Amino acid sequence: MKRNPIGILLDKTSPPEGLLLLILAVIIGGSTGFAAVFFIHLIAVIQNRSYTTISLLLPHLGVWSYVFVPVVGALLVGPLIAWFAREAKGHGVPEVMQALVTRGGRIRPRVAVAKIVASALCIGTGGSAGREGPIVQVGSALGSVLGQILHLSDERIKNLVSCGAAAGIAATFNAPIAGVAFAIEVLMSELQVRMFGNVVIASVSAAIVSQTFLGDRPAFSVPTYTMQSPMALLFYLLLGLVSALVGIMFIRMLAWFEDTFDDWQFPLALKPAVGALLLGLLGVVYLWLSGGAFATTTEFQLGMPLIENIPHIYGAGFTFIEEVLHGRVNVYLLLMLVFLKPLATSFTLGSGNSGGVFAPSLFLGAMLGGAMGTFFVSWQPNLAGPSGAYALVGMAAVFAATARAPLTAMLIVFEMSNDYSMILPLMVATVTASHLAQALYPESIYTIKLTRRGIRFSQGRDLDIMQSVLVREVMNTDPVTVQMDESLAELYRKFQETNLLGFPVVDPHGSLTGIVTLQDLENVLSRDSMNIRSLKVKDVAVANLVTVYADEPIWTAIQKMAPRDLARLPVVSRGGKEKLLGLISRSDILRAYDVGIVRKQRGQLLGDQSVLRREKYNDFIEFRLKEGEKGVGRQLKELSLPRSVNVVSVEREGALLIPKGDTSFDPGDIITLFGRRESLPEARLEFTGKSSA
Repeated sequence: MKRNPIGILLDKTSPPEGLLLLILAVIIGGSTGFAAVFFIHLIAVIQNRSYTTISLLLPHLGVWSYVFVPVVGALLVGPLIAWFAREAKGHGVPEVMQALVTRGGRIRPRVAVAKIVASALCIGTGGSAGREGPIVQVGSALGSVLGQILHLSDERIKNLVSCGAAAGIAATFNAPIAGVAFAIEVLMSELQVRMFGNVVIASVSAAIVSQTFLGDRPAFSVPTYTMQSPMALLFYLLLGLVSALVGIMFIRMLAWFEDTFDDWQFPLALKPAVGALLLGLLGVVYLWLSGGAFATTTEFQLGMPLIENIPHIYGAGFTFIEEVLHGRVNVYLLLMLVFLKPLATSFTLGSGNSGGVFAPSLFLGAMLGGAMGTFFVSWQPNLAGPSGAYALVGMAAVFAATARAPLTAMLIVFEMSNDYSMILPLMVATVTASHLAQALYPESIYTIKLTRRGIRFSQGRDLDIMQSVLVREVMNTDPVTVQMDESLAELYRKFQETNLLGFPVVDPHGSLTGIVTLQDLENVLSRDSMNIRSLKVKDVAVANLVTVYADEPIWTAIQKMAPRDLARLPVVSRGGKEKLLGLISRSDILRAYDVGIVRKQRGQLLGDQSVLRREKYNDFIEFRLKEGEKGVGRQLKELSLPRSVNVVSVEREGALLIPKGDTSFDPGDIITLFGRRESLPEARLEFTGKSSA
């Protein structure tokens, strides 16, 4: 591959690593800041021009303009996403996470352009979405592209992607600290000081650019709230508990609409328009329910409908959020919006339109907090405090429940309101909401999309990759051992000679009896009261061992090492735990992940190559079995499948099953069929009870 001039220059000059990454962080932060400023102004222009033009050209539309304009915007967005960059579909952050986990942080350059244009069209014409998700994806794409141009390593590219994501949050919300927290909690799997510094610099650079062009003021003008009494923390605790439930409702609602639209056999380019039509009808119904009025032509020309967030379920909703924070909104309207706003966002993003979920989460939290605050004030006016304070805390609590990022939630609300006095309620509500939501529903609003694609990860690692590599493939099959009857002096000599930090302990027959580490030896040497000369290795070794089998996946070893932060595990035979087969350490696990990635990429390559040789008469189909369908609860042998079709596999809750005759099928199973193309629709019909056409 031919190197570009910049890469050649770097090879010749060899600048210090820290200086290079620092300069790149500044470039990415500044570029993301300019992209955010352009994006925000582009939304305003589209918003103003679209509604003004419609009001002048088609004044007889009246309230139906709220249906017509979003549909026209979606008709422009759909082809852009379908034919130019499908990664621009939805809210963007899952795509960044997928790139970090499975592709070494590599993102296509065209994604940045497609995301800005598609999201601006969506939000500017009334789509219920936020602007932060697109800018996070744009900033991440800028960081990735810059790293690829310079031919940097995967780890450095991932760091630059995190820099871009932090810069996106900082520029969009004028919240540099929250941007750093978002990159750490949601994207970065490890917190390294030198990597952390780059993210901070990028976030600050983006915030400086944003403040220069958009002004240095908090996103919301909020009164100074304080707690009336420490007992009010109980109210905020209750708000956190309810926020967890509302957050889960939002996650599941959005996921359901995404699955429904994905499974729908309809042109991808037109699906966003269908979602926009549903959104428009919901907006008209909302105006009727809330008693809202249709905007006049003059107001349209001033850009008032969306600037003032009318209908309130359209756009990001920041103007209306500020009204709620001041306690000026009717409680019945707040309760209605708790259910209508996530529905509007699900119509918008579930259908494939482009935008973020950060702002809708904040909006939903403000509505919930304002409604519960009104109830608390009417019940205990001297204890509860103003309802606007609960709206402020509710914003953070619902976002923490949906994203599982309590630190980001606390900091984003603090920076957007510039009010530190509510930090204790923020801490109580966000941590409560995040932990309860995690316990009730493990997937966040960002990870559920990836899980449904078959990508499950933890701490930045693809769980499927860690499940595909066995312990025996990477373990040390010839570890250095020590005899249980050796003296401590001999043990100390081995530590010095090998520079290792731990050894398996064996008896004269070679059977495993324990493990001893340098820390165990140091603890004994520090005790003056003990007669060290008389001690043997068996006296200081750990006897009750945590072990792993050679045929277990690497993920099992990680889970066993995690609770006590073990650095190594003995590998033993299933026939008897005393038979030592090898030793696996943290470095072996890191190597296993690299092996798994290479294996997965090789499998994908072979799969792509096999397409060229695939028999033209046979094919695969895959579909998800839903509640109430014909195959649910039935065994494979009970189904009347064509003889030319086989059930290849069943994926259930992340586990892959090879079905047999007595295998029964459950709702949510992902079923893969292989056979003659003309027979596959008939076989699917036997499972679902409905045609796939």
